[in-house]
Amino acid sequence: MVPVMSWLIPTMGVPEDIAIKTAIGTSLLVILPTAISGTWRHDRRKAVRWRTALTLGATALIGGMVGGIIAAHLPGKVLEIGFGGLVLAIASWMGLGLMPRLSREGQELRENLPLVAVCGFPIGIVSGLTGLGGGALIVPMLVLALSFPMQTAVGTSVAAIIFSSIGGIISYAINGLGLSPLPHSLGYINLPIWALLAVTSIPLAQFGARAAHALPAKQLRYVFIAFMVYSGLRMIGVFNAI
Repeated sequence: MVPVMSWLIPTMGVPEDIAIKTAIGTSLLVILPTAISGTWRHDRRKAVRWRTALTLGATALIGGMVGGIIAAHLPGKVLEIGFGGLVLAIASWMGLGLMPRLSREGQELRENLPLVAVCGFPIGIVSGLTGLGGGALIVPMLVLALSFPMQTAVGTSVAAIIFSSIGGIISYAINGLGLSPLPHSLGYINLPIWALLAVTSIPLAQFGARAAHALPAKQLRYVFIAFMVYSGLRMIGVFNAI
């Protein structure tokens, strides 16, 4: 959503610096109901570890607020390049085989709540800065540090994202008050754009959750990597130079 909105909003006469912040802020608000919808589906599959999700989410919420404050004072171009660079780094990390092997069948998960609480704050900051919601960081962390199977990591991540997005939403709404030229905006969050995206993303979150459990974990990882590579390259401007 962030890349697409950051390309479309300037066509409405919005300066690029405000456009990228509006894209991030609006994306976080779309993520909230989408994450709630997806969490419901994952929970029905018993793929949400609630103690981990709530502990991670609590510190990620605070981090999201801090990240939103920082983003409000950064140039828009810095945010675009930072977004692209981050997702490319994560995709490379996963694609080069630096992720651990998935948990073997029957292996009991390790829920280290102090560790996830510590990790939640910086993940929340990144979420607030980029509008990613944090899943691109939470999923690798759960697989790497706690040996979560991929599907359980995805489900728990979606639940934690509910909280990290709330922190960013608060910051973008407050720090962008009176700055957006778009009508019906709450700070850097544009409500009409949010409504249009939410109408389609919420039901499709149900489809995505079902697909996550239908796909083999290895193939799911490759889909995840491919999506991040494409988004990262678009945000840093690679395709503009072709």
